[in-house]
Amino acid sequence: MNKLLFIGALLFGTIASAQKVSLESEYNAIENKIIEWRHDLHQNPELSNREFKTAEKIAKHLKSLGIEVQTGIAKTGVVGILKGDLPGKVVALRADIDALPVTERNDLPFKSNVTSMFLDTEVGVMHACGHDTHTAILMGVAEILSKNKDKIKGTVKFIFQPAEEGPPPGEEGGALLMVQEGVLKNPNVDAIFGLHIDSEIPVGVIRYKSGGTMAAVQRFVINVKGKQTHGSEPWAGVDPILISAKIIDGLQTIISREVNLTNEAAVITVGKITSGVRFNIIPESAEMIGTIRSLDYDMKDLITKRMSEMVPAIAKAYGGDATIEFRNNTDITYNNPDLVTQMLPTLKNAAGEANVLTQKAVTGGEDFSYFQNEIPGFFFFLGGMTPGSTEAFPHHTPDFKIDDAGMLLGVKAMTELAIDYLSSGSTNIKSEIKGK
Repeated sequence: MNKLLFIGALLFGTIASAQKVSLESEYNAIENKIIEWRHDLHQNPELSNREFKTAEKIAKHLKSLGIEVQTGIAKTGVVGILKGDLPGKVVALRADIDALPVTERNDLPFKSNVTSMFLDTEVGVMHACGHDTHTAILMGVAEILSKNKDKIKGTVKFIFQPAEEGPPPGEEGGALLMVQEGVLKNPNVDAIFGLHIDSEIPVGVIRYKSGGTMAAVQRFVINVKGKQTHGSEPWAGVDPILISAKIIDGLQTIISREVNLTNEAAVITVGKITSGVRFNIIPESAEMIGTIRSLDYDMKDLITKRMSEMVPAIAKAYGGDATIEFRNNTDITYNNPDLVTQMLPTLKNAAGEANVLTQKAVTGGEDFSYFQNEIPGFFFFLGGMTPGSTEAFPHHTPDFKIDDAGMLLGVKAMTELAIDYLSSGSTNIKSEIKGK
């Protein structure tokens, strides 16, 4: 490192450190509030595109801080706009607000006993993925930043996003709909930050990965057509169940023999197969539904291309016909490498250098990716497991549990990311968004 760069890095670190000290008392003062907000949200969860009361609570809080508020974005989303005392760029901070159709099994004083209708069935509703913590954290960040407008060189846009878990069948929603409705415009956002609490990472730790961080999630449906016949005379028909088995076997060779897994991981899973009505009848058709997970755009394109070629070819080889349809659920959560490099010192100042660690990619999906398709973004993971604990409580399960103590670092990290990014002035962040 040359002398000029060294001095610049030292100065940036000193400024960031001084800023942290100046806000430390405010962080400590707000911790009880964010815990109370989180407990209230946890007791009153709402499903995707149905977050009406949650949105009201958020909007009321932002308005009480003097923040400009927009509601009804992507059905139930809330956006707050806070202008600093000095002109500059625009940064967005995002939290997701929806819960899941899961019946809580925890014995907590703020346990959810809410029920609702999901796919025409009455189900329990639970914040089984930590979105209640994300919402409470961003509400806390908004309160601190609203009291420190003199430290904001530009504008902060708070995005409270509904339906991250996916809108109900037949509806639109989530980050993609927010983007389509212009959430990154007026004012135009230059970069976006988001976090996800993790029940398997200890409190006080932040994990991240540059580049492809979470997978593109695609749903596929394969319909196989054969010829029905009596089970005692298979030669008189075409067996769609046999064809389905051959297709499933063939699809796995795309992963094991055609995809360069030294670049990134990829997965093809058939999760459901439906066919037949009786033990002694070879049916006329079969349907398979599954998922593809990919972390590289070239790999994603190769997988869908080869599946499109392979499925009808295998069916034809056994005397049948088959079609395949794809639907994108999320894109690749792609952390812009230049933005990561620029903002890593901020995370280390917030958490301590030893507590900010790299991690491998995750084959789960996140629709934060749709924001990152438009502008540079940085999405990281926040520890929520009680230090010293030997048992993690997996996401999307009735036993999911987060330690409240993990949220304060989230408030610090997001607050300081916003201030430091806006204070950085011009940047050398490349226009690279998807990593192509």
